Parts: sequence; structure tokens; C-alpha cells
Amino acid sequence: MNVGKQQGFTLIELMVVLVIIGIASAAISLSIKPDPLQLLRKDAERVAQLLQVAQAEARADGRPIVWLSDAKGFRFSRRGDGGKGFDHFAQDQQLRPRAWQSPKIDVRVEPKQRVVLNAEWINPPLQLMLSDGLNRLSVVRDGAGRISIQ
Repeated sequence: MNVGKQQGFTLIELMVVLVIIGIASAAISLSIKPDPLQLLRKDAERVAQLLQVAQAEARADGRPIVWLSDAKGFRFSRRGDGGKGFDHFAQDQQLRPRAWQSPKIDVRVEPKQRVVLNAEWINPPLQLMLSDGLNRLSVVRDGAGRISIQ
């Protein structure tokens, strides 16, 4: 009797293929998970850009705008027209309330004060420290009103 050629795969060949698939899927899942520092940087960049927009709006309108934040997100607020109530920019495409992209964020203002953007061209310097528990970035406003990330 003639022994025919072997058909199919050996157990070793199947195991090697499974290991390769496992390594590839692990690499893909690690690359999909967002980098916490990148999320914090996006939050800091967005805050810096929107602070500049709000500063320009306050100078054009003449009414001060306050920046408020909590663990969920941040928003801008100012007195409504005629001094009645508050406008939280809910309908404004740029200054509307925003949620943080980072899952957990802590904000400190140095020196401790309210963040007020007004019509003045010279403002006291301030620093917004954003922290996710592992990383920390600062949004800094200098006396001339320039805003940067450090």
C-alpha cells in the first residue's frame, strides 16, 4: 500500500498562526487606545483657542466673559443683554459648553481667581493647570493677553 501525501496542517503550524494572529490583534488594540497625554494636549489646545475667541468677543462686545470649568467640562458665561440673566453661549458654535476629552481632569487656576476675559488689552497673567492624574499641561495667559501651552 502506498502512503499518500499528507493533507492539512500540523498542530505546530496551526499554533504558529494563532500566535501571529494574537500578536497582531494585541498590537492593533494597543494602537487604538488613546494616549492620555494626547487627549490632555487636545483639551489644552482647545481651551487656549477658545480663550482667544472669547477674549476677542469680550473686546468687541464690551461685556466681560467668564470661563468656568468642572470635572465634566467647561463653558463661557456673560451677563445677558440689558443686564438680565446670564448668556451661556448655548447657541454659539464656538463658545458653546464643551466636555473634556480626557476621562478625568482636574483644573487649577494660578493665582487662584476667576478667569475673566474683558475688553481691556492688558490683563493680569494667569495659568490654568490641567491634569489627568498622570500628566499636566498649563495654558498660560501673559500680561499682554497672549495665550500659550506649556
